Amino acid sequence: MNSAKIKADLILLLAAAIWGFAFVAQRVGMDYVGPFTYNGVRFSLGILVLLPFFYVRLRKREKLIYVNDPAGLRKILAGSLITGLLLFTGVALQQLGLQQTTAGKAGFLTEMYVVFVPVVGLFFGQKSNWFIWAGMILSITGLYFLSITSGFSLSHGDTLVLMCSFVFTFHVLIIGWLSPQMDSILLALIQFSITALLNMLVAFAIETVTLGKILEAWLPIAYGGILSVGLAYTLQIIAQKTAHPAYVSIILGLEAVFAVIGGMLLLGETMSHRMIAGCLLMLAGTALVQRNGEIVKS
Repeated sequence: MNSAKIKADLILLLAAAIWGFAFVAQRVGMDYVGPFTYNGVRFSLGILVLLPFFYVRLRKREKLIYVNDPAGLRKILAGSLITGLLLFTGVALQQLGLQQTTAGKAGFLTEMYVVFVPVVGLFFGQKSNWFIWAGMILSITGLYFLSITSGFSLSHGDTLVLMCSFVFTFHVLIIGWLSPQMDSILLALIQFSITALLNMLVAFAIETVTLGKILEAWLPIAYGGILSVGLAYTLQIIAQKTAHPAYVSIILGLEAVFAVIGGMLLLGETMSHRMIAGCLLMLAGTALVQRNGEIVKS
């Protein structure tokens, strides 16, 4: 294992830890403000964190987009806009779902994108074998134990978080295509700007937005903005310059473990034996799907 790969793995592991504990911040933040207000303010804060680094890029006159033809430039910028829309949709669904489920369960349901990434990749010519299908079966079985009620239905909150996972699947795949072609900070800024703007527009339309409530939620917003948005999303983009999207997804999937730890330590959440079994099955399923990071190489 070369040093570049080790560095990428450590970067992704740090991002996973930050995002895992962010589920706690996201739940606590909604004690004070609405879900769209929380997302809008934290992504705005994430933009402020990145602006000094972007200024340094401009001062150094670094090439921000690695393409020479106008058609290619339009394609990359369009892809950047799409990632912003996907990010807005994914975090909105996740935040709404967190109102009705625990941080630990939300972490594991979000992790389902680790399975979705290679499966969706099959439609884009990526290879498949029995590890993918075995992993799918284990993950779906784990999902049943974790979230399905005796009436054979997901709760509303669980359903929203699962939908967010599917959206993040396409986000990871498009980031994997875009990140080698443009500056990571520029890509992050485009995403964050779209996400912040759309969240604030929705917040002012359907929520009561007050400065006092935002200031009361300063700690979870600061964590969500500075670490979860400003740092972790940028770390993902940097790592995906050299790593396959499916390999990235399994390491980032460890955020589910950190979410459970954070929920238990900071929110006093508990999990039944059935839910713990579901978590273990989902972890086993995602590990099978991404065995050695080689299963879905194109």
